Amino acid sequence: MKEEMLARLVAQAEGAGLPGRGDMVMIRALIEEASELGAGRALARLGLEDRRAEADMRELRELLRAWRDAKKAARGAAIGWAVRIVMALMLLGMAVKMGLIGLVKG
Repeated sequence: MKEEMLARLVAQAEGAGLPGRGDMVMIRALIEEASELGAGRALARLGLEDRRAEADMRELRELLRAWRDAKKAARGAAIGWAVRIVMALMLLGMAVKMGLIGLVKG
């Protein structure tokens, strides 16, 4: 159906005369129909032309958002633990340097 409409518009544009004198409405209609046809073909190639495509894309976006949130949380936790370990090692080093380890041993 879209192909037929595009073919009719092309035939009308060819019958209108020189491209420089073409009707802007005709050119816009040609562009719109060609764009819709191309978008439909692209969606069909991706397997997104059915009714479930919108729900599938929404679900994929949610999964991607959850993955990004999980990565961010894991990165934050790893950095937090690294900072805690470094601080504990610094505290231990200061205790050794001040001779406080001897007090603990008795």
